Amino acid sequence: MPKTRVRFAPSPTGPLHMGGVRTALYNYLYAKQKGGDFIIRIEDTDSHRFVPGAEEYIIEALNWCGIIPDEGIDENGKVVEVASEKHPHAPYRQSQRKPIYRQYAEQLVEGGYAYYAFDTPEELDAQRKEAEAKGQTFVYNFETRKHLRNSLTLSKEETAKLLEETSGWTIRFKMPEDTVVKMDDLIRGHIEVNSSTLDDKVLWKRADELPTYHLANIVDDHLMQITEVIRGEEWLPSLPLHYLLYQAFGWQDTMPRFAHLSLLLKPDGKGKLSKRDGDKLGFPVFPLRWVNAEGEVTRGYREDGYFPEAFVNLLAMLGWNPGTEQELFTMDELVQAFSLDRVVKSGARFNPDKAKWFNREYLRKKSDEELTKLFMPVLADHGIQAEESYVLKVVSLIKERATFVADFWDIAWYLFKAPTEYNEKDVAKFWKEENYSLALQVADLIENYDGEWTKDALEKTIEEYIRGNEWPMGKVMNCIRLALVGQSSGLGIADIVILIGKDEFKQRIERIKKTLL
Repeated sequence: MPKTRVRFAPSPTGPLHMGGVRTALYNYLYAKQKGGDFIIRIEDTDSHRFVPGAEEYIIEALNWCGIIPDEGIDENGKVVEVASEKHPHAPYRQSQRKPIYRQYAEQLVEGGYAYYAFDTPEELDAQRKEAEAKGQTFVYNFETRKHLRNSLTLSKEETAKLLEETSGWTIRFKMPEDTVVKMDDLIRGHIEVNSSTLDDKVLWKRADELPTYHLANIVDDHLMQITEVIRGEEWLPSLPLHYLLYQAFGWQDTMPRFAHLSLLLKPDGKGKLSKRDGDKLGFPVFPLRWVNAEGEVTRGYREDGYFPEAFVNLLAMLGWNPGTEQELFTMDELVQAFSLDRVVKSGARFNPDKAKWFNREYLRKKSDEELTKLFMPVLADHGIQAEESYVLKVVSLIKERATFVADFWDIAWYLFKAPTEYNEKDVAKFWKEENYSLALQVADLIENYDGEWTKDALEKTIEEYIRGNEWPMGKVMNCIRLALVGQSSGLGIADIVILIGKDEFKQRIERIKKTLL
């Protein structure tokens, strides 16, 4: 058995969609489980759609996720351009492999599997319009090629002259007529397609001397000894052509096995998940923040506060399940559990609330010390300089309430600075004389408390005092919370007092008295 070798071959035409990251992840998990190699190859043959910065973005995104290639990317995060023992098939950027492809395209022509096509864009447009006028759709195929300008209809002399004198020609695959192409997919099973339903795809373009995806990926997968091609289902319609190309080259014995992954669907399940859906519903669809050429910023999971391990975990479960109740997996556990047999054929609906659930679970699994170190820069951004030991106490108290580290500030900012204003609705509802007169007596009790300085002891003392006097617990406590937090919602009174201390408590009581009395 040959060593397992799989590849992720993104096009640098923009930021990497989370569906692309999932494809990379499944390739990585498959390779690692089989003790094989995971290769990165940049498929930049579409020069018109190339976006500056996209290649770097793709590599950084995979690195953030911990999806580290064995081949194709060096230790500095650069695409390898010079062959070495570790990277024997360099360069791994297809535009730099340009000389390789033409010889294979010409080989197909010589073998009768492809032909030269000299039709101009204007001529093809005219064919389309003529077909539309008849209520038909123009397809360059086994029928129409007999009447178009190509080496199948022109003389050898005219063909040679056009090859020499023009630069707009292409090499097209000569799709066989009425042939059943029999294929097998590791996820979808056996598939059969009649070749008469397929068109003669362009394989190579003289204008930029670059191949199309179809030729480049077949040639590179063969040369790089790829054993399985795991890719998105958008390439499923191209599978018959790819099978036929392997046969035309005589490579069918070493042809990789194919697996086509289902789409990531919108939260309502109706259609492919897109950036527009994320913008509309308020969640990212890219792993990292992206800024386009016009300066438009698109949010990313990293910048939104997701942990990479949570992002990877949620992606793994979108279209695959382990067959057990387990939902939280480390990368090593995913490697052990992953199987293409349990990848679903139908589309996987994305649930943004479930994404948050994953992050919340991973946050809770982290130590208080680690979360404290992550929270310190957030405090600094808010102008707060606090002792790490104090922040640790705050974090241990509030971590169960948070989904993201940034939530810590929203939950507990008042543990680091006093409120300077008070919520008007809460003041109108609770700050009434019959309530605050009682609350201020409880404040005196707290200021003079000399018992055990713990949350439980202080809480018991406060409750027994209020209940013993048969005062309304909620109204009294909300008045005190207004003084401490600036609103009626927040942590327990005893929790706050134990953390901020008696002196700060007293100052906040005096401030609300001066402000509202």
